[in-house]
Amino acid sequence: MMRRVAITGIGAVSSIGADSAEHLASFRAGRVGIKPRIATPGDGLRVKMLSRVDDFDPAAHFDRRQLSFLDRSSQFALVAAREAIAQTGGLLEAMAPERVGVQFSATVGYHSIEDVYVAASSSPPARPHPFTVPRGMASSAASQISMALKIRGPSFGVASACSSATHAMGLAFQMIRGGVIDAAVTGGCEAPFTNGLISSWEALRVLSVDTCRPFSAGRSGLVLGEGAGALVLEEMEHAKARGAKIFAEIVGFGMNADAADMTAPNVQNAAQAISAALADAGLDAAEIDYVSAHGTGTLLNDKSEAAALKHVFGARLRDVPVSSTKSMHGHCLSASGALGMVATTLALREGLVPPTMNFTEADPDCDLDCVPNQARQKALGAALCNSFAFGGLNAVLAVKAAA
Repeated sequence: MMRRVAITGIGAVSSIGADSAEHLASFRAGRVGIKPRIATPGDGLRVKMLSRVDDFDPAAHFDRRQLSFLDRSSQFALVAAREAIAQTGGLLEAMAPERVGVQFSATVGYHSIEDVYVAASSSPPARPHPFTVPRGMASSAASQISMALKIRGPSFGVASACSSATHAMGLAFQMIRGGVIDAAVTGGCEAPFTNGLISSWEALRVLSVDTCRPFSAGRSGLVLGEGAGALVLEEMEHAKARGAKIFAEIVGFGMNADAADMTAPNVQNAAQAISAALADAGLDAAEIDYVSAHGTGTLLNDKSEAAALKHVFGARLRDVPVSSTKSMHGHCLSASGALGMVATTLALREGLVPPTMNFTEADPDCDLDCVPNQARQKALGAALCNSFAFGGLNAVLAVKAAA
């Protein structure tokens, strides 16, 4: 008999909050963290809006030696992971360290890598930071979390673009359910605000000219964000036995690949991933009370996701709230699924559906209840959290409220 998996801690940092409590307050108030980009002379960038973590002071969280090994992305990851672990009420003291794992998004340390190119192109060329490789490698966040928390179980990064965090959480769920480990720190992080990466996103022509307004007829694209989300997952009976606070329960995970196009989503395969999560959870679509959408704010993604949900839910979709918190904290890329799960967990625990902000007018191609511009109180029993990444890599988690 497969084991059940509880969420016993959550942590978050993004433009709408320094921790999960501030995220909840932002969801209630509809606070948007998207702001005009601060241009620097000669940067050559055209993007107007970003979703920055403005008040983040690394020195408040890490000493000088620690910082020498940490890219900004790993800094976010550690802050979120520490918060999540602190909420568990002593998990690490109650469990052998080899029975806990870390599954986190594989996130390139863009700031560390860009610093190398800047140094190399200076005259004369400057020597790169001696720890550029461990700072920039994609598994750095997972390693840093395992070292900081003294976790000795299976720990690794997961790379699937904007589905990375959701795949990481799904794998952690499966490993606990299957008995490989008993608990995990899992989620994702991202710090993409370097000139090189921003200009690369500009070249794709998917960035918004004003703000992120998912599912709205006036949407013009996504807004890049930075931050991290972390969850602590724990085998249910162990959590109950030690009297842990249970935020929610992950009950299903679905994933697949479109095998079709690097940038264009596939409606049928997105729908199949949603259905796979429901089947894994033993849930019917009629039992879902909320969907935390991928909802990037691009014309094609939102239209395709709405169509996939219509395929799964049918006419009932109009009665299911579907919102995208990217309208508040931006698209945090490989961290986006983790921040989506933080929102989903808080929604189930608090009976609060986060809004889709910046909404202006309904789009006939996105015929759903996107909870426009104002949070909604609603008792929620079960929810889905969607991630649909470039390369056609789809991942969906099914979650139930704590019993």
